[in-house]
This record gives sequence, C-alpha cells and structure tokens, in this order.
Amino acid sequence: FESLGLDAGGMSLYLKAGPDGESVGDCPFAQYVRMVLEEKGLEYNVVPAVQATKPQWLIEFYEGKMPALRHRDECYVESEVIATYLDYFFQEPGLTVKKGAKEAEEAVDGFFPSVAKYLKHTPDGDEVDTELKEGLAASLGRLEAHLTKEGRTGPFLVGDGEKVALQDCALAPKLYHMTVGLKMFKDNALDVAKDFPTVQKYIDTMFARESFAKSTYPEETVAWGWGNARGK
Repeated sequence: FESLGLDAGGMSLYLKAGPDGESVGDCPFAQYVRMVLEEKGLEYNVVPAVQATKPQWLIEFYEGKMPALRHRDECYVESEVIATYLDYFFQEPGLTVKKGAKEAEEAVDGFFPSVAKYLKHTPDGDEVDTELKEGLAASLGRLEAHLTKEGRTGPFLVGDGEKVALQDCALAPKLYHMTVGLKMFKDNALDVAKDFPTVQKYIDTMFARESFAKSTYPEETVAWGWGNARGK
C-alpha cells in the first residue's frame, strides 16, 4: 500500500462530503463508524470526499466505496465491516452484546428502507405517500414493542438495554435522518413522541451521547441529501 500513498500510522475515515465538497456529508453509515470511533476514544482523521477528490487507490482497489477506513497499511469499506473490525481490535469499551442481539436486529430490520422510501416520495400527501407513512409507522411500532419488552432494564437496544452496543451506533444516525426528514419534508406527519414514546426516549438518549454530538452534521446537510434524492 505504500506505493498507493498509504502511510503506516494513524486512522483516516473517507466519507461523503457535504454540499460544499469539503465538509462532512449526510451519510448515516459514516456516522455509525464515527460513533464507534468516538465511543472508543480513538483518534482519527476525517476526509470528506466527492468523486473527483477520492484517492486513486480507493477507486482502483475498493470501487470508490465510502465510508472507507484506512488504518496503517490496511483499508476497510462497508460500515458494518469497519465497525466489527474496530470492536475486535480495540476492545475497550466493548460494543458487542451477544445476548439479545438477534432480537434487536429483527426489531430494526427494514427500518431505514421504510424511512428512505417515505422521505424520497413525492408528491407529499398522495395515496402512495400515505401507504409509505403507514409502513414507517409499522417499523416504529416494531421498535417500540422491542424497547418495551418485559425484562428490559436499560435504555439501549440490545438484550436488557444496559449497555450501548454497535447496533445503537448504527441506529442513531438513521433516526436522526428520520427526525429531520419528517420535519423538513413531511410536516411532521408522524408524531413520534405521542405515538411511540419509548422510541422518542431512545432517540433523546442516543442524541445526548457525546459520540453522537461529535459525529453529527447540521440538519441542513440532511435536508440537502434528501432534497437531492427527491429530485429537488
């Protein structure tokens, strides 16, 4: 990798750039990785990139995929692969909770696709839009049911909810996109706080974490991304 311009030290995270081509963009999968890095207190460089500014090695060897984590002489793409790598090699604090992991993953399965379908749809308020809103509400209902299951004692997603896990770091950025998108494009057509109060409490808990605050980006950047997806 030395011939490709990769140095032997430190970590750099290549991710989607924002509207100016230089600031951090709106990718929830990149924020997932950043939350893991922040939870573990690891030092890293953030390298926002657009197609024209991606390094040649990233394009040639990794199809230009981002987020991409370069660590010493290795590089990993795909947020789940990166997060698993980080949790394996930097074990404190551990973010893998095995007991209840399957149930947690089932509870959020299909959540982000339901967010994306609803936010991307135009015109707002037509019959299809209403169906997509109901689909998102069903996804939120599954999450609400999971978070209120008997035997849970903590606020987090996996197992008894006492320990923050990779799944929390993955879900929080997607909930941020949902929250901003509902406000910016759908006139808050879903009242999460009223209809899914435990989900709202979970959102508040995760958004208050230092790892979220350090890895997030402005609401306007989220709106820019979905505005492009909506063709506006």
